[in-house]
Amino acid sequence: MATQRRRRSGDNRTGQRSRTQGRSQGRARYRDNEGIIPVLAQAVREVERAVAARQLTSGQRARFQASALLARAERANVRADESLSQAQRETQLKRLEGLATILAQIATREPSLFALLQEDAEVSDATRRLEREMQIQAGLEPEPEPEPPSTPFSNNARERTALPLSVRQAQLANPFLVPDFSQAAPRVQGRLAGWELIEPLLNSFEQAAPGAPASMELPDPRPMLLPPDVELMAHQAKLLAAAAEGHRTFLLADEPGLGKTAQALLAAQVANAYPLLAIVPNVVKTNWAREAQMWTPNRTVTVVHGDGLDVDGFADIVVVNYEVLDRHVGWMGEHGFRGLVVDEAHYIKNKKSQRSQNVLEVSDRIRQRIARPLMMALTGTPLINDIDDFRAIWQMLGWIDEKKPGNVLMASLEETGFTPADHAFYPAARQAVVDLGIVRRRKVDVAADIPARRIADLPVELEGAMGRSIREAEQQLAKRLVGRYHAALEHRRPGFSVLGEDGIDHELVRRVAEREVAEGSESETGDNVFTMVRKIGQAKAELAADYAVQLARSAGKVVFFAKHLDVMDAAEDLFARRGVGSTSIRGDQTRTARDKAIDGFVNDPDVHVIVCSLTAAGVGINLQVSSNVVLAELSWTNAEQTQAIDRVHRIGQTMPVTAWRIIAAQTIDAKIAELIDAKAGLAARALDGAGEEAASTADVQVDTLVAILTEALSSGTDEESGTDEVSGTDEE
Repeated sequence: MATQRRRRSGDNRTGQRSRTQGRSQGRARYRDNEGIIPVLAQAVREVERAVAARQLTSGQRARFQASALLARAERANVRADESLSQAQRETQLKRLEGLATILAQIATREPSLFALLQEDAEVSDATRRLEREMQIQAGLEPEPEPEPPSTPFSNNARERTALPLSVRQAQLANPFLVPDFSQAAPRVQGRLAGWELIEPLLNSFEQAAPGAPASMELPDPRPMLLPPDVELMAHQAKLLAAAAEGHRTFLLADEPGLGKTAQALLAAQVANAYPLLAIVPNVVKTNWAREAQMWTPNRTVTVVHGDGLDVDGFADIVVVNYEVLDRHVGWMGEHGFRGLVVDEAHYIKNKKSQRSQNVLEVSDRIRQRIARPLMMALTGTPLINDIDDFRAIWQMLGWIDEKKPGNVLMASLEETGFTPADHAFYPAARQAVVDLGIVRRRKVDVAADIPARRIADLPVELEGAMGRSIREAEQQLAKRLVGRYHAALEHRRPGFSVLGEDGIDHELVRRVAEREVAEGSESETGDNVFTMVRKIGQAKAELAADYAVQLARSAGKVVFFAKHLDVMDAAEDLFARRGVGSTSIRGDQTRTARDKAIDGFVNDPDVHVIVCSLTAAGVGINLQVSSNVVLAELSWTNAEQTQAIDRVHRIGQTMPVTAWRIIAAQTIDAKIAELIDAKAGLAARALDGAGEEAASTADVQVDTLVAILTEALSSGTDEESGTDEVSGTDEE
């Protein structure tokens, strides 16, 4: 925070002091009823009363944070003020310590306030405004407010924007990209003109009456043509019916596991909102492409990586992650998108962040070209946590702009006949916002629609040096297997080889795979299947932990399983950095430490994740306080995987359980997942808990290598280079 500059008041408050740097006159003594501390004390008492009365609003949250920031700055000022005697300094620091204690006690009663005390906590405009007001009240001179930008968004986007050649060709070739203003909403001017409405709208959610609707009314499902082998749940079909009836903005806040991605993709199909842009976290980018191919196979999809050199500008669906969006704001704002989906939309809650500004710029420019585009924000985070965080989401959806409601919302507010001076305004205003498209369903609300437990695969892309290393290792493994296969084939006696229609001796392929598994299990070095699987687990660790953080913040407690200690360590490190409380169960723990970890996860509201070893925690513990499991590393058998999930899905569990299996796309990881499922008879990603384990660990390991070798032989891997490499390896 900027250093406070002091000023001497021009009125009769002669006792107030000035600490403007360089002042040569003697400094006034601190007095108990002067300066910033009495102002802070008054503000803290207001917040304390609000918490005690359970009436904590966004305004009081801002007052709490402003008080903490000013107290922190005053402590630094007192310590640096050389004009104070030691006794004066100790007195002031003691008073500030008292304020800090009260702030901590308030946060203990309302734990959500602890986040505002963090050094890196986001500071809202409301907090900055209150800081200035409190400084002025104390007779201090705050730093001047920064100059507002001349336009809502910087034109510097042009300088950072990539323009893929395919996109340029599409913009020139496709006539459907022209602007469409045929259904523009009329401007509204009525009794509410001149009223400040944004804060009352936010307060209408924080002060909602018990039982107030959290979701808009949705129509009954209607028949819909779907691809083979997929099926909609009733709650999903209701949202699509609303889109079919012409609704075009949705804040879809269903709990994780209820199919928000599928609903968004099919809503675009129902609304013919193509081309469609999906802005998503990096960890789910690959999954979005896969889901698009599954739910809308007749639509083409392209994923933006880096500068987007391989982007298909003619694709119906474009998927981009937040991290690279800044390079593509320019062309995305002009491409003529008729639909925008922002996944994990709570990522944009801080409007000052570059990420949020990029998303808001794209959404604003889409609405400038298309009057009624499909706009969807997906998040599992309940609105009631801190409604002020949703300003940016409402703005992205077009419900509000920087300072006032949008035309559609304003028209609804005018229809109520009330103003913020009327008590009846608040429930009516809340309902008006909900009707714009807030849809919130919990697992417990739709439990009859979904399996009691299921596995949801989440493919992730391994990028950077680790990803390249793993891909190179897989290539070397394939070459070594091919070399061994051809060497063995050459030494076989005539007539002993039986080649299939594809020209491959499949019996020999299996024998080569069995030999590789036998040798690999005895060695911890080299690029064998075991070390590769471990490397993949290490590369996935932070991606899996990042997803667990999202689940913890949106759906409650999460059980995180991994096989290796270094993966568990990396996950716990990320949880600590993100401020997510965690505990762990490991093989080297005493029984007392293990029981303490379980008790903390089950009973402590500040422990959101338990990090478990697949081997140490796969049996004998009850964790049904959670309904979400993250499998960061794959097991070699379905039995081990099922045992882990059964720590949550057991007697006493009242919620459907979802196991999120993190899979490294286009690696051996994906092959292992397919084989485990095929051998266990898992159809359509649903678990019924029945049946015996169909294959041993060794079977899956051998079959994985069989698949790699068969694929390499079918694709015509260079035999000579493979043989040479194998010979060298065997000699060593």
